[in-house]
Amino acid sequence: MAKHDANDPPPPYYAFDVPPELPFQPYREVVCGLGPGLTPPTQTHYIPQYPPFVAVHQVAPLNIPHGSTRKSCCNCTGRCYAGSGGALTVLALLGLAIWLGVRYGSNLVNTIIYYEEEDGHRSENPLLPKYESCPSNAVQCDGIRDCQLGSDETNCVRFGEDNGLQVKTAQDGRFLPVCYQGWDQSFADQTCALLGFRRSYVSKAVPSQDSTGLTLSYKLPGPIQGLVKVSSSCIGQKTISLQCVDCGQQQAASRIIGGSVSKMGQWPWQLSLHFRGYHVCGGVLIAPDFVLTAAHCFPRSNSLVLLVENWKVYAGSISLEKLPPPYLVKKILLNENYNNKTNDQDVALLKLTSPVFFTDKILPACLPAFDKQFPQGTKCWTSGFGTTVAGSGIVSRNLMEVPVNIIDSQQCSNPRVYGSSITKNMICAGDMEGGKDACQGDSGGPLVCQADSRWYLVGITSWGTGCGEKNKPGVYTKVSSVLSWIYSNMQQERP
Repeated sequence: MAKHDANDPPPPYYAFDVPPELPFQPYREVVCGLGPGLTPPTQTHYIPQYPPFVAVHQVAPLNIPHGSTRKSCCNCTGRCYAGSGGALTVLALLGLAIWLGVRYGSNLVNTIIYYEEEDGHRSENPLLPKYESCPSNAVQCDGIRDCQLGSDETNCVRFGEDNGLQVKTAQDGRFLPVCYQGWDQSFADQTCALLGFRRSYVSKAVPSQDSTGLTLSYKLPGPIQGLVKVSSSCIGQKTISLQCVDCGQQQAASRIIGGSVSKMGQWPWQLSLHFRGYHVCGGVLIAPDFVLTAAHCFPRSNSLVLLVENWKVYAGSISLEKLPPPYLVKKILLNENYNNKTNDQDVALLKLTSPVFFTDKILPACLPAFDKQFPQGTKCWTSGFGTTVAGSGIVSRNLMEVPVNIIDSQQCSNPRVYGSSITKNMICAGDMEGGKDACQGDSGGPLVCQADSRWYLVGITSWGTGCGEKNKPGVYTKVSSVLSWIYSNMQQERP
């Protein structure tokens, strides 16, 4: 787990000769259609690498009844439009997007969807952002879907301390706890299913000191925000704690400290994302159908990287030489607020074609509460298949792990560290003296911290300068800052 020197240009996708089955040029951080001379990213990504030694066997994808599979497109090709012709194409597409927004009064949703396959045909244009069409009288969080994509009914549910269920309604506009009276398993399953988790794991009553709550008024199918009304108090001062998935549990109790090989079951949410047979990035399982990773693993300048059929997801493995059958990707959703110059909001969500079957080797990490804080000095862990030597283009055959400490944002923003490059959507972790860090190939992987016997996904591996260098810790996308984006997209893309 190491990084290249900050004075060197970002390494290409391929550190060695391009394998014959990958007929395109090495990836470089440029924007198609605008020609040379572009400003490179302000900070260095953990640029994905294609290890030449990984020979992935042709394993049939998992055949799970609830999903569908697609054959990979081995002969697909892509072009990067350069020069004035490419610029005109991009401008024409942007003009069309703007016209659609004006014509239909649409609002831009903070997601770009790349290539959803339906019956072998692409249903989305990868160069256009997803637009939402909403009527002028749309009401947010009233339980009634007014907008075409349903964005008026997302961002209406969140989880607080001890998985406390909080709901925002059109009646009040604040996030309030839901009273326990009248709650049952059907409400729990219905709420979790609408959030993209398929069903609930456990719900219970917890004491509450809130003076205002939401009582259940209806027992009908639909979003929870449309089934409650504001009440001055909850009977017995009891509110709902709802957990939608059994998460953050380790099966292997012991570990080897400090950048060593992980044991099976140690980090069961760790995934390996393969592009056309090669490990490129890490990923984190958060629900049966959804994977979190880094947006910079899918550069918009490379059309082949945006094709879902070129990707496979491997779960429950600690060795790239012993891979199980893969899961396939149905959708790649990128946060449109991701900035490839500053690395801000570096997050992507993958929807799988079939749900992951949980075992003692495959379990999701817990998403943190919206207000959960992990203070400076908290001991956390990061893992991945990335390179173990700074500047190396060869990823690790084995899943590696390393303990890192949370570093205060003020310290990480010190001019001698990263200065103003650290945004509110980033979190730093590592050792200011160096030696413990993530690296190329670890991108999109997890930074997890333990609390209340469970492991929470605090960060997504994003960028850094050097690898394990003094005063240059790893920088991760702060998951609590992008929770609303995660939940809203899971809700819109739920199975």
